[in-house]
Amino acid sequence: MSRGKSKGCFATFVERKSPALYTALKMHDRSSHSTGKKRLKYLCSTLIGRLDAATGEIVPTDGRGHKKTEPAVQPKQGPIPISHTDRRFFGATYLFDRISEKIGVTADLKQCFPKDYKKILSIVYYLIFEDANLLCRFGRWSRIHRHPFSTDITSQRSSELFASVTEEAKSQFFCLQGKRRVEKEFWAYDSTSISSYSEHLQQVRYGKNKDYDPLHQINLALLFGKKSNLPFYYRKLAGNIPNVKTVRELVKELNILGYERIKLVMDRGFYSAGNINELFKNHYKFIVSASTALSYAKAAIKKQGTLMRSWQNYSEKYELYYYSESIAWDYTQERLYKGDAIKGSKRMYLHFYYNPEKAIEDGKNFNRYMSKLQNELLTGKHFSEHEAAYKKYFETKETPIRGIQIAPRQGAMDEARSRCGCFLLLSNEVKDAIPTLELYRNRDVVEKAFGNLKERLNGRRTLVSSNQSPEGKLFVEFIALIYLSYIKKKMEEKDLFKKYTLQSLLDELDVIECYEEPGKAVIVGEILRKQVQIYEDLGVGAPVDETSLD
Repeated sequence: MSRGKSKGCFATFVERKSPALYTALKMHDRSSHSTGKKRLKYLCSTLIGRLDAATGEIVPTDGRGHKKTEPAVQPKQGPIPISHTDRRFFGATYLFDRISEKIGVTADLKQCFPKDYKKILSIVYYLIFEDANLLCRFGRWSRIHRHPFSTDITSQRSSELFASVTEEAKSQFFCLQGKRRVEKEFWAYDSTSISSYSEHLQQVRYGKNKDYDPLHQINLALLFGKKSNLPFYYRKLAGNIPNVKTVRELVKELNILGYERIKLVMDRGFYSAGNINELFKNHYKFIVSASTALSYAKAAIKKQGTLMRSWQNYSEKYELYYYSESIAWDYTQERLYKGDAIKGSKRMYLHFYYNPEKAIEDGKNFNRYMSKLQNELLTGKHFSEHEAAYKKYFETKETPIRGIQIAPRQGAMDEARSRCGCFLLLSNEVKDAIPTLELYRNRDVVEKAFGNLKERLNGRRTLVSSNQSPEGKLFVEFIALIYLSYIKKKMEEKDLFKKYTLQSLLDELDVIECYEEPGKAVIVGEILRKQVQIYEDLGVGAPVDETSLD
């Protein structure tokens, strides 16, 4: 190629400034079927960079003459390993860590939520420690406390976490936790209502509210281990579903989860003949309260008479009389696939209890009720729910001259008054009355748990408006309830409530600090003997040896 023919061409410029590049382009051009002039012109018209006049090297550009820069690498999400020295409060979250390891919550959460278990644990710790505080304040707590996730979880991230909790992962967690404490243990089963400001949630309905809250509600059913005093299962229900309707579904879900040797303790609201048949059908053991107005209960009370109140049947510990007998339960199992029913008898124990003090109070309430019914009949202000009681306890006549005449049915009133102070427990497992009573009374752990959930964990009312978020939020609150139940049980066993409230005990431990430095073990601050004693009373080891104590 002569310089005269290519004067002003970029190829000439390349030949002068970088002979090596020009030679490479020319060799590439010769391998083509095109003419040398056309190929070289095509190749030279492609912008590949800027030629450095000093070095003769080609510097890549972005098309506008600017030097190309590598794109910034986005940091990975999740906890960031400590990269600077820090000092945080440590004592209370250390307690939660040890409890979590002891009862298997960390291991089970890690198996069910491998990516998010540390976030869940951190939010749980916050809910326990910050009494009834909203999650929007998590960042402040996170900056001064050592916790599993180690960094802040914003409100948006926590909402995304709640929405990501699946039914499959929850069921797996219930199964793992239940198998840790299923052996030879009665389970207390009860439900409570949680009010909601939102009317857009699918299961929010008007229903019987135990807190007399006028809002819509959802119902929450909970299973609690009697010996461990720890919850391990819950179900969220529509707000208008009565307790008696939940037992059959509970039995189905427990079968799916693979639990065996199930023993349930339930109050009167769960009693029905159909539920008893369902429990017998699945070979479940049970203790359930029932009405003394049932036909077989009235027959037994009439048969025993004053014998039930004899001195040899008196319990000084519980200040009541008791009596037990065995009956044959008329068992029926409907077979839908065959269109028939299997009938037979099952053995069941009736345990009666008579409390003289309760009898006086029940008698007063009964008399007030009779007066109320009579007044409604005389004034003509009837209530549909009282119609059966009007006919049972009063005979009503109306004449043109004397008007409405009310006459009491004394026999029915005497029969009802004879049951004042009495209550009944049924069981297919426990033969003796006092052990049955003790097992039943221990179900108050569920009531305490509902109190913890509503008050301390801010669960009295739901503040979310999507159907996914409340499911996840309830699950995280349920995890927090496990820790609270463990701590309160240990405090009761060691009589710590005489010295501390739950919050003051956590505050006593929370003053312990830790010092963190990159690449080194955590250094725990000073710890007093009384703090070590608290750790020991709660069943965990202190974070330092006693030799280093003041």
